[in-house]
Amino acid sequence: MQIDRTAIAETARLVAPYVRRTPVMTVAGSDFGLALPEILLKLELLQHSGSFKARGAFANLLRRAVPAAGVVAASGGNHGAAVAYAAMVLKKPAKIFVPSIAAPMKIARIKSYGADLVVGGDRYADALAASEQWLAQSGALAVHAYDQAETLLGQGGVGLELEEQAPDIDTLLVAVGGGGLIGGISAWYGGKVKVVAVEPEQAPTLNMALKAGKPVEAPAGGIAADSLAPKMIGGLMFPIAQKNVAESVLVTDEAIRAAQIALWDKLRLVAEPGGAAAFAALLSGRYQPKTGEKVAVLVCGSNPTDMGFTA
Repeated sequence: MQIDRTAIAETARLVAPYVRRTPVMTVAGSDFGLALPEILLKLELLQHSGSFKARGAFANLLRRAVPAAGVVAASGGNHGAAVAYAAMVLKKPAKIFVPSIAAPMKIARIKSYGADLVVGGDRYADALAASEQWLAQSGALAVHAYDQAETLLGQGGVGLELEEQAPDIDTLLVAVGGGGLIGGISAWYGGKVKVVAVEPEQAPTLNMALKAGKPVEAPAGGIAADSLAPKMIGGLMFPIAQKNVAESVLVTDEAIRAAQIALWDKLRLVAEPGGAAAFAALLSGRYQPKTGEKVAVLVCGSNPTDMGFTA
């Protein structure tokens, strides 16, 4: 299956009745101590289930045949919530596996959507292994969080929307976990916009892969470990990233926390660590725009463990 603009647009039309067209907010750079006249924030944290993941979940359930056994997914939390939500809306059974580090808010969301939830293991890789065992015995349809063509096509709809809403941006900063989001978005833009990958220093999955020239095992720790710390970047997205991702930067946990606080303090946006990571690159100076560069940032998730301060 081709992961290109035609397939992304077709998928976006298919899932449109089930997902939100999330807004773009323009804010003054000076509000955050930055020299930029303005920053555009794509507020995908307002998506159903609390993150962009709903797009890929619906893409899978609508583009693929779902058996009577339903769907199964492994997740750090957001993907599981999205698959559970899509399954609830489309009236399909869902079994979701998450690791023990999953945020309580994400676990509560999954339960609220009526999925059969299994919590176990320390990291996403553990949940994935458990889900694969269930898959083998159940005959359910596996919905991968990032290494699945339909997932990439669904997430690419973020790029399609943003291009319609802000056609003149130069640069887009995107947080990276397994790579489904940035893979889909960068496939949509195809180099027309400078797409910058942002990862935590303690989970440099794509950064290490780009340096090695292939997906490699990476550390999986840090404040955003429940959403941005897979063992290895997705194989489907990697060649897309090699071709279309212009730059990869790493941010500290402290910078991510500061970005969370800034989004709340200035805009009253509650972003989880993974959702604030791309903004952290701008605030911390790890990404420094050139004079006149029009920058957009994807704020992609709103299911925090805690905000680290009294909201």
